[in-house]
Amino acid sequence: MQLSHSENTYNEELVEKSLWISLSNIHGVGSQTFCQLLKTFGNPANIYAANHKQLKEVVSDKIAAEITKGVDEEALRDSLHWLSQANNHLVTLADSHYPKALLEISDPPPFLYAKGNLALLNIPSIAIVGSRNASVQGEKNAEAFAQGLSGYNLCIVSGLALGIDGAAHRGALKANGATIAVVGTGLDIVYPARHRDLAHQIVERGLIISEFALGTPSKPQNFPKRNRIISGLSLGCLVVEANLQSGSQITARLSAEQGREVFAIPGSIHSPMSKGCHQLIKQGAKLVDCLQDIVEELDLINATENVAETSNYSDNKTPPQNSLLTLMGYEPITLENIVHLSGLTVSEVSSMLMLLELEGGVASLAGGQYQKIM
Repeated sequence: MQLSHSENTYNEELVEKSLWISLSNIHGVGSQTFCQLLKTFGNPANIYAANHKQLKEVVSDKIAAEITKGVDEEALRDSLHWLSQANNHLVTLADSHYPKALLEISDPPPFLYAKGNLALLNIPSIAIVGSRNASVQGEKNAEAFAQGLSGYNLCIVSGLALGIDGAAHRGALKANGATIAVVGTGLDIVYPARHRDLAHQIVERGLIISEFALGTPSKPQNFPKRNRIISGLSLGCLVVEANLQSGSQITARLSAEQGREVFAIPGSIHSPMSKGCHQLIKQGAKLVDCLQDIVEELDLINATENVAETSNYSDNKTPPQNSLLTLMGYEPITLENIVHLSGLTVSEVSSMLMLLELEGGVASLAGGQYQKIM
């Protein structure tokens, strides 16, 4: 039986990708060693074709010996089966889909396992991160900022963790925006398990990526490594809530080192969940108390105008919360009255009011009232 041209091409791609995976499976070949090998030999096929002496000029004797043994096809079986399934991808440095933003960082991953819409890897993005043990208000803030920033055609990048991360992804999905989850496990594992449904929603409407091999469990050392990808993909990083030992501090530091903007939301001086944000602000992060702070810093108004006619990730219609402003008038009004006038649910109105507060459009008053201020 002869294979069609498309089948031949597909098989050739699988063979090529198998070499990338095989090389990364060798103990001691991390992202920096892998990239050094690529710089020297050009591609994995050439690396495997090199002799021991040539390889020893770049890597240790032990690694060189492992490479010259050739590809362990049995060890690749599960990965190749995963890649053969719909919507599963391996994005290498040689691929056009590889995120250009990651090429700017000091140690880009040689490849990424990906599940979902690859086009999201190269659209403007912002990271939203924070504590796993977030307050209710912190999660509301993360969701509202993600929802608002999605309206400016930004992809929301976070880590799928409990707390702030999950809220950020939900906010993007709620706005019908784009979101990328960067995880610290293999893509055949959902961690935390509580976010299984959220992960499925992200795959359907966004993208989940990882540099870790399939089957890699959750390990503490994986997450700082994962964080450099979260920051590297993004124009800036918003820290919503974080204590002083939070992993979000690492993401913020990496953002600064990578030349990205760092934003932090202040909170109560008595709350441990605010201390990390306050420290970042002292170190030069931009204090954020409304959406406009980020919009102005990243010049999102001009950026949105430039892509308004071509973006596939936002319908660019008037945001629904703006219609609420028309209903409110300029006199103080209760939540219940807004619900009655709008015909919306309490949950829908509360979410819109949160966005309007972040945008500086309304102010919350004593007694559960709101007033339009724009």
